[in-house]
Amino acid sequence: MMKNAKSLIALILACVMVLALAACGQKPNSDNKQNTEPANEQNTEPANEQNQEPAQPTDQELADEVAALIDAIYVQERNDKTDEQCAAAKAAWDALTDEQKELVEGEEADPDYFGRDTGDASKDDPRNGDEIGEKELLVVSFGTSFNDSRALDVKGIEDALQEAYPDWSVRRAFTAQIIINHVQARDGEKIDNVEQALERAVANGVKTLVVQPTHLMHGAEYDELMGVLANYEDKIEKIAVAEPLLGEVGADATVINADKEAVAKYVVAAAVEEAGYESLAAADEAGVAFVLMGHGTAHLAKVTYSQMQAQMKALGYKNVFIGTVEGEPEETACENVIEAVAAAGYKTVVLRPLMVVAGDHANNDMADPEDPESWISMFTASEKFEKIDTQIAGLGRIADVQALYVAHTQAAVSSLAK
Repeated sequence: MMKNAKSLIALILACVMVLALAACGQKPNSDNKQNTEPANEQNTEPANEQNQEPAQPTDQELADEVAALIDAIYVQERNDKTDEQCAAAKAAWDALTDEQKELVEGEEADPDYFGRDTGDASKDDPRNGDEIGEKELLVVSFGTSFNDSRALDVKGIEDALQEAYPDWSVRRAFTAQIIINHVQARDGEKIDNVEQALERAVANGVKTLVVQPTHLMHGAEYDELMGVLANYEDKIEKIAVAEPLLGEVGADATVINADKEAVAKYVVAAAVEEAGYESLAAADEAGVAFVLMGHGTAHLAKVTYSQMQAQMKALGYKNVFIGTVEGEPEETACENVIEAVAAAGYKTVVLRPLMVVAGDHANNDMADPEDPESWISMFTASEKFEKIDTQIAGLGRIADVQALYVAHTQAAVSSLAK
């Protein structure tokens, strides 16, 4: 019995030793390799990725983001996201460093959009309040993002109208949504567009509405305004529209009227006074010409600019010339005006806007010496003149022009009584 037990133990030990030796000598097969490599990858690669810091945007990438936000609000249509987009663009701009701001460049965006100092916006009044009452005087302007001009020119007209009509509520609307968005995003000032202003009038129970356009003429902006007003004829009991500044257009370049004559006298008198001459004749004797730069238009109303030149001639203002930024009509293009002034023998030129506001066109297209395409640069490059000066002033700040708007409004108010 003991002998058999010892033999069994010895057999078991021998089997264990054989199995152990086999295990020590075995090499891992392909299955073992497949089972181990993925485990190694899972244990190492994710750990490396987790340890890496996310890449930071470059200065240019941050500037490009702001440019895209500006381009998104540089549009002529308001939508449900406009307020949010304006706030986002300003917040993103404020987060940039001064160096990053200089890199902002988009389809319409540039560092001046938020960075240019155009004056104190707090001096303006958006006139977008409720509690209007039954009689409203809505002053409709194209608008400007230049704060000083908005306060002096647009608000100047509105203030004069409010003083003349204390029993009416004067409210404001701009036709350029691009400008509305710019002012809102940069300065936090919210100005109604025409539709918003009219909806406000309806909501406030306005029964009598007089609309005073500050536009120069019966042009494209005026036509668009009339189209919008047509949608409110059944919502407001009485609506009357006053004449724009220069009155009726007329059939051809020779047709002038009392409004054109008045504006010609007012703007020339202001230009002569600012230039330091006792009279236009004294400036003429000194070899000084005044060039009044309007906007220009492809609209049929472009004949208005030719009429204003005819008006200057009728008044004997031989050293006053009319031009336009757009060069329509053709004789008002800058190069043609340069030739006309030079041919008349004048050596000193004073450039001044023939516009209600002294905004982007006056400051940039007319008076920016750094822009080779500006009027001051083109007059200088012609080498035909000894001196070129500029006057940055809109028509809206001239007291006599404000009084002319008041007279136009009075005619519209009187028409309601008929």
